[in-house]
Amino acid sequence: MRFDLVDLQLFIAVADQRSITRGAERSHLALASASARIKGLEDALGVALLKRGRRGVELPAAGESLLDHARLVIHQIDAMRGDLAGFASGVRASVHFLANTSGLSEHLPKALAGFLREHRDVAVDIEERESTDIAAAITAGAADLGFAAEHALPDHIERFPFSEDRLTLVTSRRGPFAGRRQIDFQEAGSCEFVGLTSATALQMHISKHAARLGMRPHFRARLRDFDAICQMVAADVGVALVPEAAARRCAKTMPLAMVRLRDNWANRRLVICARSFKTLPRPAKMLVEHLRAEAV
Repeated sequence: MRFDLVDLQLFIAVADQRSITRGAERSHLALASASARIKGLEDALGVALLKRGRRGVELPAAGESLLDHARLVIHQIDAMRGDLAGFASGVRASVHFLANTSGLSEHLPKALAGFLREHRDVAVDIEERESTDIAAAITAGAADLGFAAEHALPDHIERFPFSEDRLTLVTSRRGPFAGRRQIDFQEAGSCEFVGLTSATALQMHISKHAARLGMRPHFRARLRDFDAICQMVAADVGVALVPEAAARRCAKTMPLAMVRLRDNWANRRLVICARSFKTLPRPAKMLVEHLRAEAV
């Protein structure tokens, strides 16, 4: 059985694009060459890896299995390249870490700063994703660790609790609901909102649940961080949904009122997750140990 990394990268591209033609283009290969490589994989493994049709290709069970292993192999190769390249720059290892919006802005910075201060030979490559995307990436072996809402994770992903995250409605002290302790999100449907930019993971989470409730919130402004959002809210521009930790921090210096949401989806248990903690590279294991000690 002989195939190389180009074969595996090509197969991943074809699977992602659901097309041999588009997969070949993404891999910078001629269509004839790509087709021959896929055929060579199938001959070497003795099984069909693609179901070819007029509208593209689909993956049978064998193809899905190869895709899973191919992603792991390519991820490990990339990690190896990164670690070895690190010797030249003085940083000897790296950890690929995916985190949702709340984790990236409120829960992780202090813990990660402590780890990086203690381990100057390790770099952490952090990328923001929605929790469901983090689950998919961890399952596929495309990242070492994830920081996500537990409800988005399938049972086979290992995890441990790090903190609780409750989405809270903030309003100015003169604004709507300022005298209320808690509301249902749907009650705020007629309000004007200040929110995160639409590409952020948390805003996608909020928008998804608003759509399920039949809501179409009107946004006066979209900003990239919770402090700026809360400043707008304090100036009575609109109301906003932000993590409770951010709301409490901003309320110390801004004239804000906090209103708890009764909706179940607003309460999230945030966890550190991995495909398997035991099989992580040593730098990632070191970070896991540090985060366990920092968990609330």
